[in-house]
Amino acid sequence: MKSHNLLFLLLVLALLSSCNSEKVEQLERQIVQKDEQINQLKDQLEHLQGTNASLLDRMSDLSLISQQGAENISKSLENISAQYSFIEDLTQKVHSKDSLNEILSMNLKRSLNDFDDDDIQIEVQGSIVHVSISDQMLFETGSAKVSSEANDVLDKLATIINDHSELEVMVQGHTDDVPYTGNCMKDNWDLSVSRATSIVRILEDEFYVNPERMTAAGRGMHFPKYDNESSEGRSQNRRTEIIMTPQLDQFFALLESPVLKN
Repeated sequence: MKSHNLLFLLLVLALLSSCNSEKVEQLERQIVQKDEQINQLKDQLEHLQGTNASLLDRMSDLSLISQQGAENISKSLENISAQYSFIEDLTQKVHSKDSLNEILSMNLKRSLNDFDDDDIQIEVQGSIVHVSISDQMLFETGSAKVSSEANDVLDKLATIINDHSELEVMVQGHTDDVPYTGNCMKDNWDLSVSRATSIVRILEDEFYVNPERMTAAGRGMHFPKYDNESSEGRSQNRRTEIIMTPQLDQFFALLESPVLKN
């Protein structure tokens, strides 16, 4: 009886030992799996931490770029504003200059109203005022000598020129295409230049126009206003033009662009 009990006890212990061994092995396998999961999670965490650091670096770079871009945009807007103000101011000055030229033209027409329109023509071309005077009002035929009748018109012109000290004055001589045949000059070039210098001298000597404001020039027969085929056309082409323009330094000052920021 005792032997049977002992065998039964040994059998029970063997079964318990077998069950415990399986549980231990199962637990060990679970521990191994958990360790593997932990290692995977650690790897994922390190990867996420690295990604996060990279994103933070990029965000920092983007912040710097954004700041630089904002500064560039701000400077660009300031430059555009400066350019716009410059253009607006230039436009206003040009309009003002054009208005002054219109006033100058009206004053000339009013002052020279007593003379025939065929002998004196006044027109505004952009920023330039042209006064075209026929040669029969100013000169003896085929000569650069100024006639006594010219003093009246030159006196009135000089008064207006002196009233507008901001203007430069070019006196420009023109002829028709009939070759010069006199003995005093070589050709139509000489005649046109000599006539211009004769007018300049009278404006300076008799009517006190500042010579530093004046230029004498001749274009001979090479800039006709009308067809030289008719006597009327040739008569109109024989002329002296008084050309009034803004002083070049003032004109270029208007075109100076504002300094832009880099």
